[in-house]
Amino acid sequence: MSWTITPAHIDGLARGAAVLGTGGGGDPYIGALLARQALASGDVTVVGVDEVPADALVLFVAMMGAPTVMVEKLPSLDEVVEPVRALGIHLGRPVTHIACAEVGGVNSTIPIAAAAALGLPLVDADGMGRAFPELQMVLPTLSGVTASPLAFSDEKGNTGVLQTADNSWTERIARVACVEMGCSVMIAGFSMSGEAARESLVTGSLSRCIAIGERIAQAREEKTDAVAAVVDLLGGRELFDGKVVDVQRATTTGFARGRARIDAEGGVSLTLQFQNEHLVAERDGEVLATTPDLIMVLDAESGEPITTEGLRYGQRVRVIAAPADERWHSAAALAMVGPGYFGYDMPAHRFDGTVSTGAAVDGGRSESR
Repeated sequence: MSWTITPAHIDGLARGAAVLGTGGGGDPYIGALLARQALASGDVTVVGVDEVPADALVLFVAMMGAPTVMVEKLPSLDEVVEPVRALGIHLGRPVTHIACAEVGGVNSTIPIAAAAALGLPLVDADGMGRAFPELQMVLPTLSGVTASPLAFSDEKGNTGVLQTADNSWTERIARVACVEMGCSVMIAGFSMSGEAARESLVTGSLSRCIAIGERIAQAREEKTDAVAAVVDLLGGRELFDGKVVDVQRATTTGFARGRARIDAEGGVSLTLQFQNEHLVAERDGEVLATTPDLIMVLDAESGEPITTEGLRYGQRVRVIAAPADERWHSAAALAMVGPGYFGYDMPAHRFDGTVSTGAAVDGGRSESR
């Protein structure tokens, strides 16, 4: 069933996206500003994947790069829509639908801006059910959808279209261009039919973001535990409660990489490792959860999500974990987004601490939980 995104939805959607962004995806406030600006000219129609025609042309629209640079390098609406226009010309057919590559941070609101500015419907789905740092790390890759041709643009007016051998090469080449263009660019790619979208996307993602954001706001208004409300909504668990005592962070090769240490009473410590998104959570050397499941940091009292670039010494935080879409636990998916891919010598640990076996899972689409 279709519905309409209005400016009234943006705060809740941006807040929920920052939760599902697992620390990455950029400052949701910036994406919310862009979405509101675009929505000033009209609301956006949101459709479920079942409503997308089989012969549709669906594109991901996203920001690629280090979230840390977006604070000073604000994108414009022209920069957001230019890759879509360029790719439509390259493909020789009109784009019919916009979708989110990831349901995290700015990449849940930038597609709203693109859809509003172009007058196109937005699909209530995304390619991950969370956020990941590299371009090829989407479920459509596992379904054989190619990232290229991929269009990209920057604030200086530079625009390009890449045609690559596979999705990993798209990431490698586009990342070099991204670094040269100031460590953040707008992209459009992963052109797919309605049939491919139904097969490969995580459905109901935008609705889920709004539900999470509104649940946090409701808990604060009712003076109840906002963090517990999020844990309940996501079907996850709370990993740790403490104070941020150390953050090491650097922007390198187009990513925000680093680690954070959180201390609790009694001398217990939790260490978070991140590359844009949180990848590993360890308590005094014991692995509690890893990618691909979701690791999120929330303000201990308000429940507001805290991004990796927003982590600061002295913050009182609570760290929670939640299950990813089950398709991320297939052997092929773990090879692409598991801890081993990022250089950590450990098996993937699910949100509940159990080890992921990499067993084959149903390749069909999955509903957001």
